[in-house]
Amino acid sequence: MSRYFDIGDETLWNPSDGAARLFLRQVAVFEAELGLPSGLGRMENDECQVDPVAFGVFTNSLLARHRRTGHSVLLALSEGFVATVLVLAGRAGVPVDWAGLEAVPDGPLRDVQASARTGMSGPAESGTWAAELRARAAELGRGMPR
Repeated sequence: MSRYFDIGDETLWNPSDGAARLFLRQVAVFEAELGLPSGLGRMENDECQVDPVAFGVFTNSLLARHRRTGHSVLLALSEGFVATVLVLAGRAGVPVDWAGLEAVPDGPLRDVQASARTGMSGPAESGTWAAELRARAAELGRGMPR
């Protein structure tokens, strides 16, 4: 069995049941963390409709939050989810504000990691951060069937 994430009649992603369940559980976690709806509807009859406007707001907010952290554990826990969201956003035609994200993070840093050896961590270098995230999303997208 598989599930469908669609905008209208266009399928953005057709994952297995297990991948869809885990992804939707992660969506709920990040909706709570961001305080925003994701734009992903309820899974009904193995189909989930995506609202591209709400999904765009969610995607850009998720990326901005991801950009403002330098905490290695949080980055490790969220990187795959963020890359998956980027693939879906690209397929949905959702604009991503890469120029704004590549600049020095706007607003306070979040979840900064302190280490006795290295001191306080900050976000990754802007060009490196964006390039690595885009490469991860491109790699992941090749394995995400429509």
